[in-house]
Formats: sequence, structure tokens, C-alpha cells
Amino acid sequence: MVGRPTFGVMATGVRAELAVHGPTNCPVASLSAESDEPVNDVTWTRAGDGGLTEEFRVDADLATSYPGSVADAEPVLEVGDERVYQFTRDTDRTCACEAVESLGHPIADVRVEAGVLVLTLHLDDVGKLREVVGELDDIAEGVEVRYLVQSAAGEAGTDTDPALVDRGRLTDRQREVLRTAYRMGYFEYPRSANATEVAEALGIGLSTLAEHLAAAQEKLLEELLTS
Repeated sequence: MVGRPTFGVMATGVRAELAVHGPTNCPVASLSAESDEPVNDVTWTRAGDGGLTEEFRVDADLATSYPGSVADAEPVLEVGDERVYQFTRDTDRTCACEAVESLGHPIADVRVEAGVLVLTLHLDDVGKLREVVGELDDIAEGVEVRYLVQSAAGEAGTDTDPALVDRGRLTDRQREVLRTAYRMGYFEYPRSANATEVAEALGIGLSTLAEHLAAAQEKLLEELLTS
């Protein structure tokens, strides 16, 4: 007998985007850092011989301009102006994506922006997020929580327990940066605007944008994560 589905129960959990700075054992991040261009559609699979095969998609002209960064990769497909590459590496050192999955958490999306590995995760609770950040801290220069969305708990129709955030802790400039990034769709999935576009709209550099976003989010997340 097939069980009847249960309606009205709301799932709990969090959706988080983590920016992993200086990830070790990540050739894809090295390519992006050298070229200062994004790398998309990063996937991987463990081969039968113990190696790990990775695949990524980049602009074809970018790959031609930086041949050293893709020297160990083989082009397998041309898709419009982009080229798909595959390469196999050993697993002597754990990469950031493997570290997250070793904790039992699948990764919803992986991309690289200017050498920064960006991971999107769906986790059961904030405690699991702390566990992931702690693991990544050991194999990267730093980990930044770019955004965190927490779903409501309980059944449909029941009261929720929202977290209150004091926006007064932010400076005027931090609020402006967050507001602009939000309005342009920087925090959407998929994004409507990337970091370069947000920085240009604000008239600031990428590093300044990253500093403002990190400082603002640290203040807001401190209240959310400790509430």
C-alpha cells in the first residue's frame, strides 16, 4: 500500500552561500585567480582508480590566453563561446568541495569568481553550517558567509519565531552596499548581477565591495547565529 503524502508540514533548514578564499588543491580556483575571470559549472566524480575527475566551463578565449592554467585539462566540448574542460587529479590533498561532502552535505552549486570558490549549500540547521565553516577554515585562507536564509519551523499556519536584526549596527555605507547588492539581484539564485556589476554601480573596486559586504554581513549574522 502506497502511503499518502503529508501536506502542511514546512521543512526547516538553511540555505547558505560560502565564499572560500585561497582554497588549497583547487586548480579551478587558480585559473580564475590568474585570469580574474569566473569559472562556471564545476562538477566532479571519483574515478575507479582512486583519482578524481573534474569538469568546468570557461570562456574559450580565456583558456587560450592562459594555457598554463589548463595545461593538465583536456577540452571536451565547445558550447557557443565557451569551452568545457576535464582533468583528473590525485586525492592526496583534500579540496574544499570534498571536505564539505565528507561531512555528509551535498553541494547545490559551485562556481569560482576571481579565484574565490563560491559554494551554495542546503543544510539542516545553523549548527551544520558552523561545522562546515570550521572544516573549510583548515584548508583555506578564510571563509565568508555571503548570505544565509533560514526557513520557518513548524506546520503551516503556526506562528514562527523570526530573528530580529538591528540594522542600526551597520554604517550608512554598509547599508547602501547591501541595499544596492540586494536591489540588483546579487543575493538571488541564480544571480541577476555579479560582484563586478554591483561594484561598478556603487563606483567602488571589487576589494572595497568585498570588505563592505563582509563587514555588514558579519554584524548581521552575529545576531542571527547567536540568537
